[in-house]
Amino acid sequence: MGASYMDLVTEARRRITEISADQLASLDPSRIILIDVREDLEVEQGKIPGAYHIPRGVLEGSIHLVSPPTDQPMVVYCGSGARSALAASTLRTMGYSNACSLAGGFQEWRARGGPWELPSRLPDDQLKRYDRHIRLPEIGEAGQRKLLDSRVVIVGAGGLGSPAALYLAAAGVGTLGLVDHDRVDISNLQRQVLHSTRTVGNPKVESARDTIRALNPDVSVQTMDQRLGASNALEILDGYDIIIDGADNFPTRYLINDVSVRLQVPVVHGSVFRFEGQVSLFDPAEGPCYRCLFPEPPAPELAPNCEEAGVLGVLPGVVGTLQAAEAIKWLVGVGEGLAGRLLTLDVLSQRFRILRFGRNPDCPSCADPDAPPPIVDYDQTCRAVVE
Repeated sequence: MGASYMDLVTEARRRITEISADQLASLDPSRIILIDVREDLEVEQGKIPGAYHIPRGVLEGSIHLVSPPTDQPMVVYCGSGARSALAASTLRTMGYSNACSLAGGFQEWRARGGPWELPSRLPDDQLKRYDRHIRLPEIGEAGQRKLLDSRVVIVGAGGLGSPAALYLAAAGVGTLGLVDHDRVDISNLQRQVLHSTRTVGNPKVESARDTIRALNPDVSVQTMDQRLGASNALEILDGYDIIIDGADNFPTRYLINDVSVRLQVPVVHGSVFRFEGQVSLFDPAEGPCYRCLFPEPPAPELAPNCEEAGVLGVLPGVVGTLQAAEAIKWLVGVGEGLAGRLLTLDVLSQRFRILRFGRNPDCPSCADPDAPPPIVDYDQTCRAVVE
């Protein structure tokens, strides 16, 4: 005669450690991984703050999204402690050597006065729209709410700004600022997918706004049909959580960097040249800035723009999408960002490389936190322009 469900639970409890609600309350939340293995309808009735929600039925296939096998303490809980005992036993077999179960589960936790919360619930239409995000334990509803509350500004609604804007809008970033003074030209359409033949001749920010609104009405689009310069950069870029650098020239990149250091707002950098691209994250709170990596720009004749040198149309799509991914990770607080690392790619050979770099102690922009860089316009050699 086969074993019953309770036989399996009893055997699992012999193999694992169970902790009480009082013991869990005494632990430092930052030092444990808390996993809720109940079903969606159960979680809607309340959860322990900080817990990752992975239903028991998909735990084995999804736990790696929260953490690889580790000896870090992991506490698993369900409604009464039976499913979590089975889950903890399985996790130990998978290499999570300190996985244990909460005795009595969520019911006992609440009865003992442990803190709990009702999960924030998005409206049904947003639950459907962002369903694939919400299913990711690293994002969930809490992460999606962070995106909906976020403010991202994109400098340049061209080759890099187009894919970045589309994917940030699709992801549900609540407010997108678009800065660009150009109008749509038919030569843009080979790579600038925000625009269309119908919008040729229109301001790029207006063309982009209409495309984004059609894609996702949740997104508020703020358009700035002007050139970014020293006289307006602080005002334009202030108030955003993160900056996407989609500029195609060095003076604007250096200006964006200086504003980033001054405002302490991170920048996701991207650049393209013919068949090659670069992506990095310059976060003043975490690592080096753009000038630490590129103290001086190359001579103008060594760095022609796309109009002069050409660019493979799909390349800005790849780089701009990577920029959007970096921004989303930073906004939600998941994954390893590119701060202090430069991702380079060559689509002819399909080679990707990571180059590491650190702060420059003599950097003119970020070396002295008490002396932020002046906000000035630069010429093509990135020397300050004296009026």
